[in-house]
Amino acid sequence: MAIGAQNAHVLRMGILRNHVALTVAACIVVDVLLIGLGVAGAGALIESSAWLMACARWGGAAFLLWYGLRAWARLAHPGGLDAASGAAPGSAMAALGTVLAMSLLNPHVYLDTVVLLGSIGGRYPAEQRAVFSAGAMTASLLWFTALGFGAARFAGVLSRPRVWQGIEALTGAVMIALAVALALG
Repeated sequence: MAIGAQNAHVLRMGILRNHVALTVAACIVVDVLLIGLGVAGAGALIESSAWLMACARWGGAAFLLWYGLRAWARLAHPGGLDAASGAAPGSAMAALGTVLAMSLLNPHVYLDTVVLLGSIGGRYPAEQRAVFSAGAMTASLLWFTALGFGAARFAGVLSRPRVWQGIEALTGAVMIALAVALALG
């Protein structure tokens, strides 16, 4: 599991203890829906279209590069190196809008759930696809729950500027590496 845009946002919301349950639930619902769509055939449809795959590939690479460079840019401003930088929305509606944007406007989410998991799940016989989907959906539920509520539980340590600096540096490195790997095919 790479700490990408969506995961970094869940971490930030957990550390700030700001709408953690809402953020975690929204991520799980988005993943469940996209995994279901992928295994049901949307992944195979996208994979069969060179144009759609190119859009997903280059859109994903551009988003990941932008997000990685943004994480590294925050390293240049030591005063902003804490979990609260870039900030947490105040209202529940703002929190929901932000997490949905981080999830649904991120092409990498579609590549992971719809295309990758969809193409793997789509290879199973029809009667086994539901089991594969349930497993992938359960993994998503466990991941986001552990990430959001784990961050809230360990907020004291994770919110230290040096720790958050490490998270930002690692996030930037992973996102840029993924962008390069995606661009190179």
